[in-house]
Amino acid sequence: MTIKLVRQIIFCATLSLLITGCVGIPDHIKAVDNFNANRYLGTWYEIARLKNSFETGLEQISAQYSQREDGGLRVLNRGYDPVKKHWEEAEGKAFFIGKPTEGRLKVSFFGPFYGAYNIISLDDDYGYALVSGPDLSYLWILSRTPKLPDSVLEKLVSKAKSYGFDTDKLIFVKQ
Repeated sequence: MTIKLVRQIIFCATLSLLITGCVGIPDHIKAVDNFNANRYLGTWYEIARLKNSFETGLEQISAQYSQREDGGLRVLNRGYDPVKKHWEEAEGKAFFIGKPTEGRLKVSFFGPFYGAYNIISLDDDYGYALVSGPDLSYLWILSRTPKLPDSVLEKLVSKAKSYGFDTDKLIFVKQ
């Protein structure tokens, strides 16, 4: 085997790890089963999140999910920037990682790069959800309404804490 071929193999393996490594799920956490994408469609409001660079300073954040013709989901994230006094939007696409009955998707807002979208807790009526990224540094609490009852919010925060998320660092979104 030539050195050039070895380098190509290492490069391809590293690239594969980088691309697929972002769509994992935190150890010891399982995505919801019996997921129904059609029931998940529509508007979700962000109630709380762990800090991330793409939502810094935004409020009134929501996500709109709709069906795509290729079997995936269209994702339209929207948030208001009170400093710049304008709405910011990002359109993406999501596809199931495994079975469509498991709440694990990969989401892309730019090119071929995907991030993990793991629904790790979901209300039976699809009224609220707990969503993680590939590790414990990404977490969102979502609701069909701009405000959750305190008891439900406390339950979701407690569940997230039991999974190992640093819930003391949650940012509660102004809706």
